[in-house]
Amino acid sequence: MTKDMKGTDDATPASFESALEQLQEIVDQLERGELTLEESVSAFERGTRLLKACSGALSDAEKRVKSLIESEGGELLEKLFDEETNE
Repeated sequence: MTKDMKGTDDATPASFESALEQLQEIVDQLERGELTLEESVSAFERGTRLLKACSGALSDAEKRVKSLIESEGGELLEKLFDEETNE
């Protein structure tokens, strides 16, 4: 996904959060099993595009965060985020 997420109904959503929400809706629809075969395939295709867009946005965000975490000497300090301590 690009840094600028522009969205129309079938295009990449305007934001990461919007893409993630749409992806969850697709997963819910597929899990309910109420779609026809053609609708399921179309939803799956859309889901794969959304997943790729979300993955790209996360990758871009990771690069931006890494560029902000530098030591005084200019070396990159790679520090993994600890979910338990939020640090």
